[in-house]
Amino acid sequence: PRVELAWAMKAHQHAQVYFNLISSVDPKFLNLTKVDNQIYSEFRKTFKDLKIDILDPEELKSEPAKEKWRPFCLRFEGVVEDFNYGTLLRLDCHKDYTEENTIFGG
Repeated sequence: PRVELAWAMKAHQHAQVYFNLISSVDPKFLNLTKVDNQIYSEFRKTFKDLKIDILDPEELKSEPAKEKWRPFCLRFEGVVEDFNYGTLLRLDCHKDYTEENTIFGG
């Protein structure tokens, strides 16, 4: 529980920074890492049909989902700093970060 709380706190800090970035810059011109294109390409190969504008928590947290997410994240070990940290995700990208619209993926 303490580790997850620490991750959630760090994820909240990152979410604030990244939300400010994506709110002030057109995201199509924004690169958060040097390997954004590689990450997205691998993401779409692994999660071809995942709807990303409105997320279904089951597609993130269920056991079958975790079996796909773990190997995907491990591909970026040593490539992306903090590759295995949790993150806060908005379930509906059209809405702000609120308790009802946020899920912790870790």
